[in-house]
Amino acid sequence: MYHLLNTEGAGGAARPGIAVGGTVFDLDKMMGPVTTIALVADWAAQAPRLEALAAEAADGGHADAASGPVADAKLLAPLLYPLSLICAGANYAKHVLEMTGSEFDKSTRRPYFFLKMPRQGVIGPDAPIPLPHTSQQVDWEVELAAVIGRPARNVKAADALDCVAGYTIMNDVSARDLGRRPDWPNWGMDWLGHKSFDGAAPMGPWMVPAGQIPDPHVLDIKLWVNDELQQDSNTSDLIFDVAEQIEYLSEHFTLHPGDVISTGTPSGVGRPRGLFLKPGDTVRMEIEGIGEMTNPVIAGA
Repeated sequence: MYHLLNTEGAGGAARPGIAVGGTVFDLDKMMGPVTTIALVADWAAQAPRLEALAAEAADGGHADAASGPVADAKLLAPLLYPLSLICAGANYAKHVLEMTGSEFDKSTRRPYFFLKMPRQGVIGPDAPIPLPHTSQQVDWEVELAAVIGRPARNVKAADALDCVAGYTIMNDVSARDLGRRPDWPNWGMDWLGHKSFDGAAPMGPWMVPAGQIPDPHVLDIKLWVNDELQQDSNTSDLIFDVAEQIEYLSEHFTLHPGDVISTGTPSGVGRPRGLFLKPGDTVRMEIEGIGEMTNPVIAGA
């Protein structure tokens, strides 16, 4: 078993690696120059190769590539950067209830998505979330994120999980007060202002290969702000599960290896209670079978 990750190297450059038994192994030394996004882009060929390298490392091999304990490494986001970052909206039953006061009728609706900007939004573990000066209501949203590992077009739900390379954690940080535009009263939600700003997509701490997550739909998912538990749920509360989301998206366009689908957030966000992030806060997220990551909150530009 292994996790795919990036560590910070000289000059802040990302160094791809795998974590095996609590130790980071440098993939540049094991495979030659490579990036995690390139590995995912060629996942069908590279996944067996990574499995073999991880097994060899677990048996004491590749000592020259061992760079130290995972606990001592400065981790970056596992994918720098996703080709597309597609986010599901209103996709946990209890979250819909807390936001709208009504039950979600799945029989009359299909999945709903928006996009976030990967290059600007994605940050890794321990990187600060910079609160944009344009918002006074920045909220948290812990989410299970699925990384696509092979092209998917018109895929049925029964086969959709075969398209997933692995899973990671994402925080769909949201500027709640920028969702509506009074200067554009006849238009709906401003998803760009609401969801895309610097640091709006903390992701990590690594990617866990899909084969190590037997069922992504029975995972405990939690988020704390300043050690106070805010979100405490399970992916069993998903309205449209990961496979159904892939089926829907692939009806409209081809999903490519390296695309990331962030599958929605459970109940416990701040907006219904008037709670929002402020400089000095610390956000910690955890998903069963994946791990946990923490980000401090600072004032942004």
